[in-house]
Amino acid sequence: MSSSAATTPDPDPGHADARVAAGLADVLRECTGAGAIEIGDLVRIPAGASRQTWSFVATIDGEARRLVLRLDPPGGRDASSLLREAALMRAAGAVGVPSPTVIAEGLDHPDIGGDFVVMNHIDGATIPRKILRDPEFADARAALTGQLGAALAAVHSIDVDAVPGLPEDDPLAAWRPELDAADRVFPTFEFALSWLERHRPSTAGRTVTHGDFRIGNVIVDGNGLAAVLDWELAHIGDPLEDLGWMCVKAWRFGGAGMVGGLGGLDEFIGAYEAAGGAPVDREALFWWQVYGTLRWGIICLHQTQRHRTGTSRSVELAAIGRRVSENEWELLSLIG
Repeated sequence: MSSSAATTPDPDPGHADARVAAGLADVLRECTGAGAIEIGDLVRIPAGASRQTWSFVATIDGEARRLVLRLDPPGGRDASSLLREAALMRAAGAVGVPSPTVIAEGLDHPDIGGDFVVMNHIDGATIPRKILRDPEFADARAALTGQLGAALAAVHSIDVDAVPGLPEDDPLAAWRPELDAADRVFPTFEFALSWLERHRPSTAGRTVTHGDFRIGNVIVDGNGLAAVLDWELAHIGDPLEDLGWMCVKAWRFGGAGMVGGLGGLDEFIGAYEAAGGAPVDREALFWWQVYGTLRWGIICLHQTQRHRTGTSRSVELAAIGRRVSENEWELLSLIG
């Protein structure tokens, strides 16, 4: 998609799609050395607010392959962030994390319309309620808790120097200014931040941390975990951050299990440790669960504030306002 199509309706969407297809053919020709490449079934998948995802079929020297294009239109994110994600997926795949195979990547392609990554398509579902409820995923649900624990152990085994440029910041320091920027005081969030500051545990280590590891950011098929996606928030940090985030109530989507609505903490931690993850301090993990709940609450606060102030009017942003109260209640239940 061209950069103009990212911000305004294209007067000729077919022309824009043709440009993207031509750009993809050039990129695939260069990286595969193939002579004949045809691009078809180019469809934008409705996912994400800024980053675009496209599905397409590439026929390479007569062999049809379903592929996926991830695209950052110009100005969408910091330069090279998508290339870091491509490097992370390669590094993750190398240590056994179920991952899409990265085929090509590049910066600011004139026809594709920005920074891009092309990867193979993986069958399965990402919608949490479908994964947690549909009968076709019953066998997957039985296996997922352990698979997710093992996958996180593999994520945390990635060499911290394998992907240059990953941020490494104090996790609490980021949320004080975010809370101060709110248009009113939220006493429960203030209480939770103070509690976190007073009860902060020693670090469990320094690893590559996914940053948003949860149901919804993985592909699940009939056998369970098929791929880990969405590395946008990856950084260097405490490995317990990922485990705690997986236990935040919001990511259970109404399911009974503490871990993603699926299973129990003992199974999750057991699989993590058995796969090579460092021994888990349960008290420190609880701290990270509280941290994750506060983090999500403040994110919800700023999202709904964008609607209330008129910055970005949206029914979705307005509806997420109730999530602020849900996270306040959960924080009080955890530490009140």
